Amino acid sequence: MDTDQAVNYLKEGKLILSATDTIWGIMCDATSEKAVEKVYQLKKRSETKSMVCMVSDLNMLDQFLEKKSEIPEELINDKRPTTIIYPNPKGIAKNVISSDNTVAIRIVKHYFCTSLIAAFGKPVVSTSANISGQAHPKKFDEICDEIINGVDLIIDQLSGQ
Repeated sequence: MDTDQAVNYLKEGKLILSATDTIWGIMCDATSEKAVEKVYQLKKRSETKSMVCMVSDLNMLDQFLEKKSEIPEELINDKRPTTIIYPNPKGIAKNVISSDNTVAIRIVKHYFCTSLIAAFGKPVVSTSANISGQAHPKKFDEICDEIINGVDLIIDQLSGQ
């Protein structure tokens, strides 16, 4: 998979389906309200339910928060995926931010996602690749056809597509 191609899809507001550090997810530009709206529509999800943003590193995290993050050292070095709720995000699409002006952000620890987000230079939304209310897919073959047909690019790291 050419990371440049995936970055261009994100820049164009398109949706990407990929494995992440947790499960298979739908990704889009977290700074684009139109791209985020496409995710809500595809998942048939209420906009009152917020979604997680992924960033590539601590520097990117701090660029999108009003106040510098204060993450405990043990969380930064933890190998497990950890999502933290932060107050007062900036530069994030309004339809990603919760009504209490917070956003869920994870510093991604996944070889492809980390390089994609770093190359993109902005956070991406990552939400489970399922219709709202259905089971979260851990494997590609658990993703329903409606989701597969509704995204613009499928990234299969194993086959290099």
